[in-house]
Order: sequence, then C-alpha cells, then structure tokens
Amino acid sequence: MNKVAVIGQIKRLAKDFSQDTIKDRQHIHAHPELSFKEYNTSKYIQQRLLDFGISDFQTIAGTGLVVLIKGKNPDKKVVALRADIDALPIKEQNDVPYKSTNEGVMHACGHDVHTSSLLGTARILNQLKDEFEGTVKLLFQPGEELLPGGASLMIKEGVLENPKPANIFGQHVMTFLPVGKVGFRPGMYMASADEIYVTVTGKGGHAAMPDNNIDPIVIASHIIVALQQIVSRVANPKIPSVLSFGKFIAEGATNVIPNEVKIEGTFRTLNEEWRQKAHEKMKKMAEGMAEAMGAVCDFDIRKGYPYLKNAETLTLDAKAAAIDYLGEENVVDLDIWMAAEDFAFYTQHIDACFYRLGVRNEDKGIVSGVHTPTFNIDENALEIGSGMMAWLAIQELEK
Repeated sequence: MNKVAVIGQIKRLAKDFSQDTIKDRQHIHAHPELSFKEYNTSKYIQQRLLDFGISDFQTIAGTGLVVLIKGKNPDKKVVALRADIDALPIKEQNDVPYKSTNEGVMHACGHDVHTSSLLGTARILNQLKDEFEGTVKLLFQPGEELLPGGASLMIKEGVLENPKPANIFGQHVMTFLPVGKVGFRPGMYMASADEIYVTVTGKGGHAAMPDNNIDPIVIASHIIVALQQIVSRVANPKIPSVLSFGKFIAEGATNVIPNEVKIEGTFRTLNEEWRQKAHEKMKKMAEGMAEAMGAVCDFDIRKGYPYLKNAETLTLDAKAAAIDYLGEENVVDLDIWMAAEDFAFYTQHIDACFYRLGVRNEDKGIVSGVHTPTFNIDENALEIGSGMMAWLAIQELEK
C-alpha cells in the first residue's frame, strides 16, 4: 500500500463529500429520537446508504444497522467501525437552522456527528473498495444512552459474528479538544457505570413533633454523607472511583415530615472486583444505618456498562496512523475519563479502540459540553472524522 497516495485519496473524497456530510448531520440533529426509538433515523441512514450505492446491510436490535463494504478478497480480514444513533431527553437552546424539531429531545452528546461521520466514511470506503483487501463492517447502533445499552443487544444478536471482525473502532466527540485534533489512550480509559435507586421509609407526621416521627429526610441525609466514605476511605486510592447522587425527593412541606425519601445516583470505577465489593458495602451500610435509626432502606443497584479498555497495540497503531493522517501536532494523549460508554461491551469481546474527535472552536463560541442544551460543534470536524475512520479501517486491513 502506498500510504501517502491512499491518504491523499481519502482526504480528497472526505473534502468532496463534506457538504453532504454536514447536511446529513444537520438533518439528523433536527430530527432526534430517543434510545431504541430511532425509527426515522434508521430509515434515513438506510436511504443514504442506498444513495451511495451501498445495499449490503440489514437491521439488528430493532433500529440498528449492520453494513458490509467488501473490498478485494473480502474474507481476508474484517474490521468494524461503530457509531451510535440515539439522542437525549434535553430541550435544545441553540438558535440554529437545524435546531431540534422534536420538543424535549436533542442530539446533545454528538451522536448526530458520529452517525453522519460514519455515513461519510461508508461513502469514502465504497469509492475505494477496489483499493483495499478485506471487509469493513459498519455498525449503526441504537440505545447507547439507556440501559442495557444497544451494544449489548447487538452483541447478543450476533453483530460480532458472520463475518467476525478482528477489531473495532469507535469515535466520539470531545468538547474540550479543538477541532482538527484527535485523542487516544491505550489501556484503561473509561469507567463502569451503575445506577443507584434508594428508598428510605420512615414515619411521617407534623414537623413540630419530630419525636412522634421517624424522619426519613435526616436518615437519608446521613446515609448520603456516610456513603462517601466508600470512595474516600475504603477504596484503594490507585483505583479511580466516583459516587454521586443527583436526585433527592422528599415530598413533605415546611411543617410536614414525609413518610419516605427517594434518592438516585451513580457509582463508577475502573476495577470489576472493587466494583462488586463496593456494591455490597454500600448496600450493607445504607440498610444498616436506616435500621439503626428505626427506618427501612431499599437499596437497589442496577449494574450498567462495564469499564472501557482500549487494546494497547491496536490503539498505539491507530495513534500512529492518526499522526500519518493529521500530523503529530494534531494527535494528543488522553487522560482517564470517568464517564461511561456502552462501547465498553465491545471491548470485552474483541480488540477495540475508542478515540476522541475534537469539535471545539472558541473563536466561534462553540464551547458547550456534551449533555447540555447548548451543545454544538464546529462542523469542520465532520470532514476530519469521516476521513480518519476510513483511514483507520484501511490501514488496519492492510496489516
């Protein structure tokens, strides 16, 4: 393979298709759909693939799609590329022509970018399929934002078989990274994520007579404060852990102590053995404290996505390929990220590389983080993202 020539071809095609890729992104952004309800998004992707002359695809996990682009000698090796297609329950506050038309739903995590970028990649690869050997398997995945995660469902339905990919790449926007740059981290990268649902039941009554009541608000408050010791005093400091509570509902009044309090939170870490021990310790501590104070605590932990580990060799090779494509000054090393991603399910089965695409542009005022109502991107990132994924796939097939 003539590396310089192939990169030149990919960059030319990415540039030629860039305006269409931007239009795809804007259409998807304007018509967001929640997890596992991405019916129109799936139909749009299918139509665009047909527009590109790509017909070798099938549905999976409801609204997901698996697409095959076969080069010469298609059985030689298979590489997979993944994009997620769902949106979030957020009301958009951007004043842009492609603002969400689905009230209360928004592509606030960049999945519109991932999907349109992978469409651009598909188009590039289809144009170059006579230039490489092997097959590229594209996964348009539903439900990344909602348990049990679309990745787990696609895997159960056989997405990593027939044909079986040797490895998989995933690309995700990063709002802290300027447009034009990409980031990699071999090894442990993202945390597991578990959802915590707690109900503390006491005995409500008049707030002026607390001695006649069992106050679940005070008890729940003690539990929340005490549970932080799991992270600050029990966890091995070498194992990153996060315990946060984002919801505390006590529907009493100024003079009414309620019967119960409901709490919701998340626990995240990068070690499976410690993850299980922490679950047991949190449950025992919360239920024991409530009992000691005369209340009852129902402590429910819903196990979510596993930790995400990038394959060392694959990721280092991908970083080197990115340097070839973008220049060393535009490829950065990433720190551990305590957010979670259901791409982690793929990393439990095959060698995987999950990397970041810069979308920030301070000069244009594009600085909002993901999961916010003002999230947006510098759309120049789409040309970079679609070309990068095509290059990563081709260089991996040529090994």
